[in-house]
Amino acid sequence: MLSDGPVTLRPYRRSDARAWSEVRRANEQWLAKWEPTPYGTWADLNSPAAFRAVHADLRRAARHGSAMPFAVCYEDVLVGQLTLGNIVRRAFCSGYAGYWVDSRYAGKGIIPTALALVVDHAFSVGGLHRVEVNIRPDNLASRRVVEKLGFRQEAYHHRYLHIDGDWRDHLGYAMTTEDLTGEGGLLARWHKVSAAA
Repeated sequence: MLSDGPVTLRPYRRSDARAWSEVRRANEQWLAKWEPTPYGTWADLNSPAAFRAVHADLRRAARHGSAMPFAVCYEDVLVGQLTLGNIVRRAFCSGYAGYWVDSRYAGKGIIPTALALVVDHAFSVGGLHRVEVNIRPDNLASRRVVEKLGFRQEAYHHRYLHIDGDWRDHLGYAMTTEDLTGEGGLLARWHKVSAAA
């Protein structure tokens, strides 16, 4: 478990099915345009029954070391997810972060805090050297998250992922362990940035 103030990241539990489904279903308009093109209805793909498959997939990926999935909680309420996935070891030692948050909790600094916690965890206990985040150019809220934390924009990926019914361009952001030298970690940097604001 990772935490900072009211923000806690923890593994999903089977008992999260109903809360996960409620949040996902309530946020269809907020989330659907940023997520992979679904093969089914939003209601079916975000039902408590669908959570069982999601939970099993995330647990399997975590056991194999190809992902670090976290339920994001705010004051003990499930409000989102942050997953460091597609982890490759050896000479690459990198993974891709993806996240979402309940629109009712947006703007509270939850996802920047969660991402900072996960990056610090990945760079220390996780043994990674690099974390990447790929974001659609028009997803300004998500871009603000990584820019506030000091991720560097490195690439423009044309027709990169099939999102919301079409192949969408993405901006590639990244951070390496060297970017945090002398900073005390990304969470410490985020605390300085948020205190200055």
